[in-house]
Amino acid sequence: MAEITWIKLKTDMFDNDKIKLIEALPDKDAIIVIWVKLLAAAGKANCNGYIMLTENIAMNIEEMATIFNRPLNTVRLAIDTFRRYGMIEMDEGDAIRIKNWDVHQNIEGMDRVKQLNAERNRKYRERKKQQALEAPKEPENTKNDVSVTSRMTLSDDTETDLDLDKDLDIDKDKQQTVGQSNDVQKLNNFFTKRLNRFPSEQLREDINFYLETYNDADLIIEAFNRSLADGRVKAKEKYALGTLRNWKHEGTLSYELLMKKEAQQLAGNQLSTTKGQRTTQSELGVDVGF
Repeated sequence: MAEITWIKLKTDMFDNDKIKLIEALPDKDAIIVIWVKLLAAAGKANCNGYIMLTENIAMNIEEMATIFNRPLNTVRLAIDTFRRYGMIEMDEGDAIRIKNWDVHQNIEGMDRVKQLNAERNRKYRERKKQQALEAPKEPENTKNDVSVTSRMTLSDDTETDLDLDKDLDIDKDKQQTVGQSNDVQKLNNFFTKRLNRFPSEQLREDINFYLETYNDADLIIEAFNRSLADGRVKAKEKYALGTLRNWKHEGTLSYELLMKKEAQQLAGNQLSTTKGQRTTQSELGVDVGF
């Protein structure tokens, strides 16, 4: 899960009709606190509005009661209230998601955190590579941990960040025509035909989120196909996202690389099996050709 340490709360949230209806309930204060805690948990997970316990496990109601330090019955009442008023939605695997997450939060700002860190890491690697080319005999005393750049302040390299801002503005303009891209079209066809999801604004938001996070339509489709093949139809999205996160942590960022890694793993397993069979045959006194 990406490191997000803030969420946005609107100053007029208590003017919302749904909040006013909640304030008429006996447990109004507890329910409103739980709503804010849900928003905070969704922001911390930074997973398109899902309430996650870990990167691969959605938080259930019992776990919410413990983590939010609220009675279980109160949390259940709150969740039922939020569902009734359309403030949350639950997928077929009962994973809870804040509905219209982009309305509550600055999604572009959250994505910008990812983009800034990724861009700084890339530029850091380029600088280190250039330094190595210019002074190949000089011992490298700096650690190769590019993550240190994530802790750099924006003032470390003003020109770099100004250039980055321009690049991000250009990228934003390109994202406005994302509906014309092959990857978006490919994912849209997959979700509507294979998963029977209706074309909607929410589906477009989900597709944009997947592509911004994992950047390979074929890899995303493969993760969903595997969740279906495992018989996990009721939790296909949760398990598919967990699979994608695992691949990302392993450095598998494209479908082509995934196929290459799995082919190498299969070849290694076959070699191990062959060696094991030969060992067994040798122990039984069978001529194995040596």
